[in-house]
Amino acid sequence: MAAPRWLEMTWRDGLFCHWAVDPAVVEETLPPGLSVAAYDGDAYLGVVAFVMDDIRPRGSPIGLSFPELNLRTYVEGPAGPGVYFYNLDADDRLGVAVARRLFALPYYLAEMTARRDGETIRFTSRRVHRDAPPARFDATYGPTGDAYVPDPDSRDAFLVENYRFYAAGRELYVGEIAHEPWTLRDATVERRANTLFAANGFERPDGEPIAHVADPIDVTADRIRPV
Repeated sequence: MAAPRWLEMTWRDGLFCHWAVDPAVVEETLPPGLSVAAYDGDAYLGVVAFVMDDIRPRGSPIGLSFPELNLRTYVEGPAGPGVYFYNLDADDRLGVAVARRLFALPYYLAEMTARRDGETIRFTSRRVHRDAPPARFDATYGPTGDAYVPDPDSRDAFLVENYRFYAAGRELYVGEIAHEPWTLRDATVERRANTLFAANGFERPDGEPIAHVADPIDVTADRIRPV
């Protein structure tokens, strides 16, 4: 399959926080057609924060930039393995409206900041979307180790190397993205607030997350299509 090229963008200042959970916790939340993807018997819930920079249709001279925060899990579906999003909060009214309409994804408007101080990022989010459950996130994060590209068979690759996403509306949809493999570093995270689990009907998972920061990466994306 050719690399999708409808949208072009850069993702930067990325944070991945993943908690291992019982697959049954995830299975009951998935729409028909999707099933849990597990690694060594564990499903994962991930909180991912980053800045979407210079998002533009291919060939357009004008792009949008805004922070995004999502809660996700990993699934098997009719088109292959992929990501299923419970929410995507973003600080751009136009971007949220377009994403909800064109991509059938659960985007919500939020007031967000992503401020860099050297290698440390302070990322904050407060959902302001009308008639949506409240959600807050406030964390400072930065790298603690050397940069590496995950081994393809590793848990880290399972968590970050995903090039397909599913969305459920009147039917099940799938979208494709393309980028080079992620370059990661282990991370330290100071979390002051995180209510994304409660906003999506989950109990907060036990323990500390597996945390990574990611180098900036160029991404292309295609339109979604019915499965």
